[in-house]
Parts: sequence; C-alpha cells; structure tokens
Amino acid sequence: MKWSNYIKDYQSYLRIERGLSKNTIDNYSFDIERLCLFLETSQIDVSPVKITDETVQQFIYSVSKEVNPRSQARIISGLKSFFNYLIFEDYRNDSPLELIESPKTGRKLPDTLSVKDIDALIAAIDLSSNEGERNRAMLETLYGCGLRVSELVALKISDLYFEEGFMKITGKGNKERFVPIGKLTQKYIEIYQNEIRSHLNIKKGCEDTLFLNRRGNQLTRAMIFTIIKDLAVRIGLKKSISPHTLRHSFATHLLENGADLRSIQLMLGHESITTTEIYVHLDRSFLKEVMHSYHPRK
Repeated sequence: MKWSNYIKDYQSYLRIERGLSKNTIDNYSFDIERLCLFLETSQIDVSPVKITDETVQQFIYSVSKEVNPRSQARIISGLKSFFNYLIFEDYRNDSPLELIESPKTGRKLPDTLSVKDIDALIAAIDLSSNEGERNRAMLETLYGCGLRVSELVALKISDLYFEEGFMKITGKGNKERFVPIGKLTQKYIEIYQNEIRSHLNIKKGCEDTLFLNRRGNQLTRAMIFTIIKDLAVRIGLKKSISPHTLRHSFATHLLENGADLRSIQLMLGHESITTTEIYVHLDRSFLKEVMHSYHPRK
C-alpha cells in the first residue's frame, strides 16, 4: 500500500471511530503529508510500515529549523497518533516515534481584548454596505456566545431558538451544546436576516446556513480571519488578533464578572475543565478579590 492509501484509511478511522470533525482530520493529515514531502524531497523510498525511527528523527530535525516548539510538538503528536493507528490495525509492531519527546513549550496564555477594544472593533464596521450588517452580527455572535470560528461558519438558522434564548452549537467531534444568546446578539442577527440575507440569491445547500457571502455561499474561516484583522488595523489595535481572540475575551470577561468555571466550560464546549482553567491565569487580581470577598478567614 502507498502512503496515500494508509492516510485515507486513517482518515476514515478518525471520522467514523473517533468522530472527529473535518477540520481536525485535515490537521492530522497535514502532519503526515509533511512527512511524505520530506521523504520525497530526500529521495527516501519507504512505506509507513517500514519507516524507521532514524528517518523520522531526520524529519523532526528538519522541521525544527522551520517551526516554533509549539508547532513542532503538534506535528510530533499528529505523527504519534498515525503510527499508533498502524499498530492498532496490526500494520506495525512498534512506533518510530516511541523515543521521540516533544519539546517543552510552556503554557501560552491566550490574548484577550478589553470591552472597550471590542466595542471599538464593532463600531469600526462600515454599516453602509450589506456586508457590514452581516459582519456586525458575526462579531456580536463570536463575542456574545464565545463560538469557535468553525462553529460560526457552520451555524444554521434552525439552530437558533430565540424564544428560549439559546442557540444549538455543534462543536468538536460533532458534540452538541446549547449556548445562551443575549438580546443584543439576537437583535443584530435578526437585522441581518431580515434586511440583508432575505435579499440574497442563496445557493443550493446553503438555505439553512445563517451567515453567507454576497454570492449566497457559506463563508470560509479565512474570510472571517481577514474581516477581523482588517478591523483591527482600522482602529489601530497593536495586538495580533483572530476570531479566537473574541472567544477568549468572552470567557475572560465572564470570569471577571463572577461566572464560575463550570458554567464557562459548558458554554465553551470544553471536554475537560482543565482546558477552561487557563482563564484563571489571566487575571490574578480577580482571584485575590474572590478570596477576600468569599473566604471565611478574610
């Protein structure tokens, strides 16, 4: 079997057995394809079943010159998953990454924006264009509901339960959760739906997709990255931000205003509360205030 055949089988395993999303599967596949490119460039003709730890080490060493430790660790993790799958399917007896350790990356705290920055970002949107109303609704949804960008582009009209005050989100691994939706976010979505979206020539298959481009197709994640980065330039924001920055800001502002970690975990769709705990590190002054306010020995 060629590398491509093994990769195709692995993708099917990730989709069917592990229930991973297309984006996650694409990321896993990219790591393996990068190894394949290295083998081709180095003129090393070897299958996934026969590749040795020395060859993989050569690849890791080559990669380490091009990417930061965090990206290097992600690539190693992706390859370990692939070779563990080959062992699971009895294609191999051992993993060529068994003795390879990931570089220490430390814990990177997410960037956040202040409420003032977010207000400025949204105020900078040009509402004279049809796309402006859509962009305002999208940013309000990202920040107001703490969504991932992939969740935003996949959001359906049928997922909106305005009367109940919730929206249904399909997150990583196709896991569903219900997220509260505020009145302001709801208001801007309805303006977009009634004044802009209703006049679009919607392409087949996108009838239920909430946010569309001017041609009636689903938006791409890259387009939303571009919209947010352009707005940051417009207001002179020095931070490098992305759609995920709004999600981080959502969680941080909830925590700062007294929300408990368990509630934030449920709204973000984190499988483990240890993932949510990173927000505790963002504002130690808030933790001190909580201690002084609620501990009996204050």
